[in-house]
Amino acid sequence: MTVAADVKTLVIDGKHVSAGGDQTVLEVARENNIFIPTLCHLDGLSDVGACRLCLVEVKNSNKLTPACMLRVEEGMEVTTTSERLRHYRQTILELLFAERNHVCSVCVANGNCELQSLAQSQGLTHVRLPYRNPKLDVDASHERFVADHNRCILCTRCVRVCAEVEGAHVWDVMGRGVDSMVITDLHQPWGESSCTRCGKCVQVCPTGALSDKGKLGWDHPKHPEFLTYLNMMREAQ
Repeated sequence: MTVAADVKTLVIDGKHVSAGGDQTVLEVARENNIFIPTLCHLDGLSDVGACRLCLVEVKNSNKLTPACMLRVEEGMEVTTTSERLRHYRQTILELLFAERNHVCSVCVANGNCELQSLAQSQGLTHVRLPYRNPKLDVDASHERFVADHNRCILCTRCVRVCAEVEGAHVWDVMGRGVDSMVITDLHQPWGESSCTRCGKCVQVCPTGALSDKGKLGWDHPKHPEFLTYLNMMREAQ
């Protein structure tokens, strides 16, 4: 007995495309070289729709929907680029920058940061919102890695890769709203946690929130960028 393939056709930015019935709009867009910005999405991990940067417009719907969570439907018409979407995405990026203490000039991920790259590609030149300047810790208790909560954007990539790929379930999210933060085990220092030291969380981090001491030189207490960064954080507080 032959089972017919579940193939659906839809339109993305005026382009007619086909997709498997269980695919998301983001997956289909990428297969057809249609760019949709994301920060929390990573191939191989489950999607959570956390960053909201992949919002798209769907014909006959007034609301914006995250493409990573939107399953394709027959005849669906999707718009990924518009003035409305550009405004929303810039505002989301501004909120991310204002929520924590992102100082690109002294960040270890400067020039290799997805948040920074997206801000540039989306035409963000300044942040109009007041910065919160929260007093957040830098956890350097781990023998190999550093967790800087000032640079975390709560994409939860570290949480998902630790649970779904490594199977260790070390990382989790604590708190609500602006008080949310990623933690290891029951909010223990990273160096005292049940971490397997695989480094997968560091590899998938889109910013400089998780970094490798050896590669970035953070294990030296007199590292110039580290000292500059600490001084700037003290002045901000």
